[in-house]
Amino acid sequence: MTEHKWMMSDKPDDDGDPSLLVQTRPKTKRPPLYKVLLLNDDYTPMEFVVHVLERFFGMTHAEAFEIMLTVHKKGVAVVGVFSHEIAETKVGQVMDFARRHQHPLQCTMEREE
Repeated sequence: MTEHKWMMSDKPDDDGDPSLLVQTRPKTKRPPLYKVLLLNDDYTPMEFVVHVLERFFGMTHAEAFEIMLTVHKKGVAVVGVFSHEIAETKVGQVMDFARRHQHPLQCTMEREE
């Protein structure tokens, strides 16, 4: 069996050249994120809320059920955090879907602090 040895490069390190050490990139500020909130009401069926959470927020049935209970007990719950455009789209989708099914379910968004 042949033995292999790893050889270090004979090239000197370039530690002496400061232009190779510092490469600055302009700091890009992250766009703000927005919380999408579901609000409780006394009319929208719990099953409908669970369905909305599964359909528009990709939750499992168990996750959706837990969030629905939080909305029911506390009056509101954060159902996701997204960029402005995505949050706006989700709110619109939920509101349209609720109206089409004649439920007063409210969905809003607010900037995350």
